[in-house]
Amino acid sequence: MTASAPLPTHQDSRTAKNGGGPPRRAPEEEVAAAPTRPRKERDPFFDNAKFLAILLVVIGHSLAYRLDVPMARGLYLFIYAFHMPLFIVITGYFSRNWTFSGGKARKVITNLGVPYLVFETAYSLYDTAVGGNGLKISLLDPYFLTWFLCALFFWRLSTPVWQQIRWPLAVAVGFSLLSYMSDLGDTFDIHRVIGLLPFYVLGLMLRPEHFELLKRPAARMVGACSLALGLGVAYLVMHRMSVSWVYWKHPHAELGVDNLTGTVMRLAMLVCGTVLVASFLAVVPKHRTWFTHLGATTLYAYLLHGFVTRLLAFTDWWDAAWLDTVPGLIVVIIGAAAVGTFLCSRPVVRTMSWALEPKMTWAFTPLRRPGGTAARRRANTIRG
Repeated sequence: MTASAPLPTHQDSRTAKNGGGPPRRAPEEEVAAAPTRPRKERDPFFDNAKFLAILLVVIGHSLAYRLDVPMARGLYLFIYAFHMPLFIVITGYFSRNWTFSGGKARKVITNLGVPYLVFETAYSLYDTAVGGNGLKISLLDPYFLTWFLCALFFWRLSTPVWQQIRWPLAVAVGFSLLSYMSDLGDTFDIHRVIGLLPFYVLGLMLRPEHFELLKRPAARMVGACSLALGLGVAYLVMHRMSVSWVYWKHPHAELGVDNLTGTVMRLAMLVCGTVLVASFLAVVPKHRTWFTHLGATTLYAYLLHGFVTRLLAFTDWWDAAWLDTVPGLIVVIIGAAAVGTFLCSRPVVRTMSWALEPKMTWAFTPLRRPGGTAARRRANTIRG
């Protein structure tokens, strides 16, 4: 009695269908077998820094309405000396690998271009409906805080250029200093775009080991002392220095100084801003904290807090006499910090992600190559 032939297994049947060669994997098996790239974890140090920085932004915009109070004016100058340079340096650091590839170019449009259009329009309508001002929507003249989106759009597009220049930081500083010697107009807040460019290029040049130096205990002590010194200097010069300097948007002529004096002043501000940025980063917690996860959504607080501060201005809330007192300013600072924290929270992100992080896959096509498929076929025919 002969043994019966074994029944063909699932693998055998696939081998026979494949002409005797190695068995083909089902599509779902190929996906399962494909190596998955581990998701890179976010560094809590940078998320902590961004969250604390956005609180400074909201507090600074709140103190702007109390500049006649010495305590508020000195703190305002101190914050404005480095809060936006800090954001710009960090942004530049995370833009080091930016290229014109399809996916990254799309993010520039969806994460910068679209929010700029949305909030430039929204703030203009808000200014008319709530503030009672005439309607003016101009994409060439950024409204209030939308200038940063506009500037970041241009900085990021220029990234491949700075990555190839031999002395990028020196060139960027040169452009920055020269830009204030003449009036370039208000289009796209061009003075800010060029004037603050060195901080973006500095971020591009930094490497992880540079930030590791700032995480050392000795650096923390030096950073704390430098911040205290910077705050003291701000109070010393607050009545001798126009706050317009820290806005980075006016040429020398509008500030009433000649080009030599203005250039020295701008160079000093670049140096002071860099020192204060490094000092602030040195005191930032490097481990995960209760607010670390909020640092990933600081753009929400940045673009949305203006509706709150402007509303208080439109309703004359800032004119309350009790705000001129020390307890009143403390209430303003605590309130601003609370608003900034809430606007980074998950409910706000879920509600507003359509405006700040739109998917918009329907608006894009695969990257078009010069000549297209037909041209490549003709070239292959000729070569054949």
